Amino acid sequence: MALALRSSAFREGEAIPPKYTCDGADVSPPLQWTDVPREAQSLVLLCDDPDSARNPWSHWVLYDLPAGTRKLPEGYPPGPESEPGGKQGRNDFGDAAYGGPCPGGGATHHYYFHLYALDERLDLPPGATRAQLLDRMQGHILAETELTGVYARS
Repeated sequence: MALALRSSAFREGEAIPPKYTCDGADVSPPLQWTDVPREAQSLVLLCDDPDSARNPWSHWVLYDLPAGTRKLPEGYPPGPESEPGGKQGRNDFGDAAYGGPCPGGGATHHYYFHLYALDERLDLPPGATRAQLLDRMQGHILAETELTGVYARS
C-alpha cells in the first residue's frame, strides 16, 4: 500500500469549506493518513498554493511529527511546538500556524496538502521555513502523498 492522505472535511479536488479559510474560522481541516512506511522516523506536512502571485504561497509548515501519528484534529493549535510532538515553521503569513486559503480577486486557487514520511527527524529549530525544510529533506523521503482542495472567494 502507498501512503495516503485524506480529510473528512473535503475530498480530493473538491472545494475547501469556508470554515477552514479566512472567510470562516480559519482553522485547519482534520487530516488522516494511512500506510506510513515502517522505517519512517518522522512526518512532514506542508500546505501551499501554487496559484498565488508569490508561487507557491506557504499556508502551513509542520515537521518532526512522530512517525506513529496518523491524524491531525480540526483546529490544530498554533505555536512553534505542538502536540503530538511536532514543530511548526513559519508560513508566508509569518505565523507558526495554519493559515487558511484567502485568495483575492475571485479566482479559484488550488491548495496542496503534502505529506512526507522521512527516514530521520529533521531536528530543525521551530520556525523553519518551507524552503529550509525542502532543502533538509532531500535524500530522506521514503514516501509522499498529497491531497488537493480548491477555494475561490466570492
